[in-house]
Amino acid sequence: MSTTTGQQLERSADLLSTAAITRLETSYEWYGRLSADERSWVGLVAQAGIGAFIAWYRDPRTSPPMPIDVFATAPRELTRTIALQQTLQMVRTAIDVVEEHVPQLAAAGDEHHLREAVLTYSREIAFAAAHVYAQAAESRGAWDARLEALVVDAVLRAEADEALSSRVAALGWDEVRGVVVIAGAAPPGPGTEALDALRRKATHAGLVALGSVQRSLLIAVLGGVDDGPAVAADFEHLWGEGPVVVGPRVPHLYAAGRSARAALSGYTSAPAWPQAPRPCPASELLPERALTGDTRARRALVDKVTRPLRDRPALRDTVPAYLDEGGLEAAARVLFVHPNTVRYRLGRIAELTGFDLTDSRDAFTVRLALALSRV
Repeated sequence: MSTTTGQQLERSADLLSTAAITRLETSYEWYGRLSADERSWVGLVAQAGIGAFIAWYRDPRTSPPMPIDVFATAPRELTRTIALQQTLQMVRTAIDVVEEHVPQLAAAGDEHHLREAVLTYSREIAFAAAHVYAQAAESRGAWDARLEALVVDAVLRAEADEALSSRVAALGWDEVRGVVVIAGAAPPGPGTEALDALRRKATHAGLVALGSVQRSLLIAVLGGVDDGPAVAADFEHLWGEGPVVVGPRVPHLYAAGRSARAALSGYTSAPAWPQAPRPCPASELLPERALTGDTRARRALVDKVTRPLRDRPALRDTVPAYLDEGGLEAAARVLFVHPNTVRYRLGRIAELTGFDLTDSRDAFTVRLALALSRV
């Protein structure tokens, strides 16, 4: 390499940088959409890259290629504004410009050596770009994980304040509709693996997910849900052994505390119903939740049974008569009506309340609701 080539490169640094920026403007639409500040950052990176190449080329022994330093000239936000693919396009453009000027820049006999140096440096700077973006992604991932944990914790505590609003927006959940919370035992292994599996499954299903592993509990907040029980059935294999309970569907994340309370209460009380399905809607566990002290479940259970019968005294009297006497004919004798009348009334009770008194599970639920209504 001759001294002339190095001097010519140094004199042409500004020319090469300007030519690279001009090429970006004419070749890529994404560059034109950048703000003035963002374009200036790109210009700084291009200038730094060309300047570092020239310094290394002139004396590779005392100035080893350190392309990672090239990206230190721009703020960290550049990795959020410009994708890795666009950064590589920028690098490729700068290299192409230098290569095109090789005949004018290289002294006689130095053309081949200069081209090889350009190729070597372009490889190094491409690796450096990938390293910078990998670091940014890792840092962003760690921050998102902390933010996600804070949001899930706020949902569990039913906190809908300004801090939650800003965090929800940062996670991109402010426009998400149809939210359910699912609770169950975490599977064996690291919690991060369970959360990764949850996110992959949600992405595959076209949903969005937030998750948290708290002690031995895996809590999932799923958005974009139309049918909570159906989604829970599709996801239930992600939990460990034991009950998996899905809370009611709510319109958005700010109302997810209601779904979370129901899911957690249902998970706590599910052992009282060994035959409970998996997954089980929290609404199916109202009796067990009421027994464990869930006041909302108590009110919901009492309202569900007594409200439809409030203005129907004949049906209201039939319920305890049938439950206490344990049969159509016995209840008919107590009520002084025909057994067919009792049979008709039981059908009407099932239509109005959703509980069939001839079913043992429904009969237990209604009996508990009546007891709670009296106290």
